[in-house]
Amino acid sequence: MTGVIVLAVVVVLATAAGLLWRRFEGRVRTPVAAVDGRDVGALLAGLRIDPSAADLTLVQFSSAFCAPCRATRQVLDRAAATTPGLAHVEVDAESHLEQVRELSILRTPTTLAIDSTGRELTRIVGLPKLADVRALAAAVH
Repeated sequence: MTGVIVLAVVVVLATAAGLLWRRFEGRVRTPVAAVDGRDVGALLAGLRIDPSAADLTLVQFSSAFCAPCRATRQVLDRAAATTPGLAHVEVDAESHLEQVRELSILRTPTTLAIDSTGRELTRIVGLPKLADVRALAAAVH
């Protein structure tokens, strides 16, 4: 009987954790404390990214074997193609580990929204929704 109770508790906890994960996946979030409003222009310059080229630059950190990264690329490419002043740049996280550590990137895909002055406005962890990306661009524009 004790085993059944333990199993039921584990199933309930796992379900709750999964629902929370799903709820926050791909949401536009405010910057983490480590980079809150910090000028990341110097780090981006090391990646040959010029944030002044657009009103808002979406810098997507991806890895080679990441399926959500491919879907994120499609969403962000579509947003950039249809939204004036929005640029999308994809960075291979594995090839730029120093910048990944400096920016506190913990998983892929992570997308940083950088304004034209090189400041991080927000970040998106996971697959974003096209409408959320467009709303973010409209708020900056």
